[in-house]
Amino acid sequence: MDAYACIIGKREIRTFADRPVGIDVLGKILDAGRRSGSSRNRQPWHFVVVKERERLVALSRCGRFAQHIAGAAAAVVILTNEARDAFDAGRCAQNMMLAAWSFGVGSCPATLHRAEQARQILAMPAAVQVAIALSFGYPHPRGRGPLERTVMRVLTGRGRRPLESIVSWEQFGTAGKFTDKGAHHRD
Repeated sequence: MDAYACIIGKREIRTFADRPVGIDVLGKILDAGRRSGSSRNRQPWHFVVVKERERLVALSRCGRFAQHIAGAAAAVVILTNEARDAFDAGRCAQNMMLAAWSFGVGSCPATLHRAEQARQILAMPAAVQVAIALSFGYPHPRGRGPLERTVMRVLTGRGRRPLESIVSWEQFGTAGKFTDKGAHHRD
């Protein structure tokens, strides 16, 4: 799958098949995260891989919208040392989710709002914090489950904003249109 097709085709998956993600595929997903760019090449992350069902269920209770973690084949919790590392952790998470999608593995990010509860479940040292948790698994063969159907009812009609509505040319608020050559012209 080429990178652009992977990016525009990726969907958040919250309902997973009862099928493990092989260690070879999981290793490639983790390696995609490890290879993410970072500020000054600091690589400020640590990954905690969770596959035990009881621990996945416990983690799913640490965030308001983290229920999908309970049914995942695995979760990867990205830890960082400082809040300033959130951008790099996001880049890392996106790399992992796109790599997973290219292997047919679905994913969904979750914020773990109950940080102290997550800290205990993962036996995290005091010096680190949770940046984001990612659920991974093969999409359920029957499609969206009850959780996803509920989310989709809430989000119906939200689609993606037109590119022209979020792009300014040269200065904020300067509209333009794309041409066939990839350049733009002002209105």
